[in-house]
Amino acid sequence: MPTFPIGPRPSPGWLGCPLSLALLLTPAALTAQETPADLVDPFVGTLADFGQLSPAAVAPFGMMQLGPDTSPANHAGYDHAATTLLGFSHTRGVGVGCGGAGGDLMISLRYAGSTGTARIDKADEQARAGTYRVRYDGGILAEMAATRGAGVLRFTLPRAGPVDLRIDPRHSYSKRLSASWASLASDDLRTDLVAGTVCDQGAYHLHSASRILVNGRPIHQTLTAGANDLATLRLTGKAGDTIEIRTGLSTVDGRGAASVRDTEVGSKSLAAVATETRAAWNRNLGRVVPSGSQEQRALFYTSLYRVMETPVAIDDPDGRHRDKTGAIETSPKRRTRYANWSLWDNYRTQMPLLALLQPERSADIAQSLVALYTGGKPQWSTPNEPFLTVRTEHAGIALLDMHRKGIAFDANAALAGMAADSDTLKRGTPDEQIEAAYDDWATAELARDLGRPDLAQTFTAKAQSYRPMWRSVFQTPGADGDVVKARGLYQGTLWQYRWAPIFDLPWMTQTVGRDRLLGELHHFFDAGLFNMTNEPDIQVPWMFAALGQPQPTADLVRTILTKPIAHPYTNSGKLPVPFVGRSFAVSPQGFADGMDDDAGGMTAWYVFAALGLYPLVPGEPWYVVTTPAFARSDIDLGKGRKLTIQRSGPENGRITQASLNGRTLPNFRVQHADLLRGGTLTVTTVAKTVRNVPQLQDTGAKTLKNGASRRR
Repeated sequence: MPTFPIGPRPSPGWLGCPLSLALLLTPAALTAQETPADLVDPFVGTLADFGQLSPAAVAPFGMMQLGPDTSPANHAGYDHAATTLLGFSHTRGVGVGCGGAGGDLMISLRYAGSTGTARIDKADEQARAGTYRVRYDGGILAEMAATRGAGVLRFTLPRAGPVDLRIDPRHSYSKRLSASWASLASDDLRTDLVAGTVCDQGAYHLHSASRILVNGRPIHQTLTAGANDLATLRLTGKAGDTIEIRTGLSTVDGRGAASVRDTEVGSKSLAAVATETRAAWNRNLGRVVPSGSQEQRALFYTSLYRVMETPVAIDDPDGRHRDKTGAIETSPKRRTRYANWSLWDNYRTQMPLLALLQPERSADIAQSLVALYTGGKPQWSTPNEPFLTVRTEHAGIALLDMHRKGIAFDANAALAGMAADSDTLKRGTPDEQIEAAYDDWATAELARDLGRPDLAQTFTAKAQSYRPMWRSVFQTPGADGDVVKARGLYQGTLWQYRWAPIFDLPWMTQTVGRDRLLGELHHFFDAGLFNMTNEPDIQVPWMFAALGQPQPTADLVRTILTKPIAHPYTNSGKLPVPFVGRSFAVSPQGFADGMDDDAGGMTAWYVFAALGLYPLVPGEPWYVVTTPAFARSDIDLGKGRKLTIQRSGPENGRITQASLNGRTLPNFRVQHADLLRGGTLTVTTVAKTVRNVPQLQDTGAKTLKNGASRRR
């Protein structure tokens, strides 16, 4: 049995496993499950293409993601349905599309002479926040735990005999550009690695330093590097022997990786590393305490756990890191550099959620974003990334949002970079014009905040230049309005991108007319045009409340959170028969078909929705308020301030009022600054008997004729 506390909360698909059930029934495990970290189920979203997630061991905002690689695999190296184990690797991008990235330094161990595939004992597979374990290949036990930049992988042998340890530096989920051994000594095994970032749009450079121990002691041997740089070592053990590989990662060099390893794990036991990481997760997750059933809280904390995996802290213990050009820099004391961006996906939800729940960390995240603009900022990745960055579009919107929420960073440097970046933005297709306009709007607004009216005027005009195009293309979508990628759109339809200029909602409302716009919103849902599996239109359910109809927002959000709905769209087209299922669930499937979590973009949507808040316009410091999923949630805002969000009335009732500390909130909006003062946000509902709200896939919906009619 493992010597560190597993206390798993298995996914429903494997609750029947005897060993898992026995562990669940122990008093210690039952007590542990009441903490946020033990309610996290890392298996959620790890089946096939549902979520593209991994059960790998990871610490909050950690580089190290130490976990299993299977065949077949999804984009993060693992498929919950797989029964063949390839090994265990140390990095992965989670929920980020394309073929993923990472998979660095894959380690496997089998008995000498083993043939065929290494079979996973699925009944014994367990994962929780910060740890993973599995038995495979007839009883070998693999256990692992991670810190921010280091990990411990331990194998326990079930019987005596020679075993072969293999370490593959060329394994990768993207293009492996280079891999070389700087040292093959078992006491300090070092590699220098370069691989493609997500979608192979750039490259990241990584260094590792590992130490091999047998029964806790160094073995002073040299590994042999063979074909394709595969390093091997044969060891002879007896039943119960342990073989441990302790690895540190650095963006700088092998010395930095060794320093990370020795500082973060050193000689600590696997149990101690697991306990410390569990405590770190509890500190971060525990800033929000929702009421509700165990399953509700498990889904909430599992979602928040995914939100808090990115971006990642990349500093070595001495503060060194590499920037996007490959140059070595040193962070000032008490500051941290972050990397691993997927901003096109998560500037809408994940970044605003971190600004609310992690304001101290968000200051360093913001300054790390400012650094991207130095010398020009590519919209995807450079050839010299320090880690697995996907793309950095809309960094300026995230910076404006954090600035207006009181998060301190060098805003003047950000403004200069944002202004210079504008000329590099693509504006060829309709969606590119809207997205560039949003960036230009953010530049104008930040300039206005910083007392630069001249620059504000210039960029306001630039931002508004998309409007004639919107009128001609989006005001009345044509026959191709429901065709994915029509007119060069990226992963969406004209109807879905129609609502993208959320920063310009007052103009859109004035142009179309409020009543007509509301009618078109109803049609959008009634006709099955909404897509919850990708980001371009995930804000649309909240627009009803912003336009004065809070009830459709409340009903739509509750339906998305709790019920199976039709999902007709994929990134490449529309399905002939929609996938019907939950958008979010505590199961290995976890998400709708083809729905990537997108580095916390989708799970942050869930967290906001469960709390009854949504940042409708990133860059404007207010939230739409709707019916929360929980009767009560308590949020630690830091500096002794507490916020309670409570629901007075039924969850499925008619929403009648929202108030903060007894003061009614007009238009169901609350300002970020008002929330930060703490107190109680109350949403009042009453029982309702008539339901006349938008549907999420209604084949009986009538075709929109006059812009305001809808199915009644």
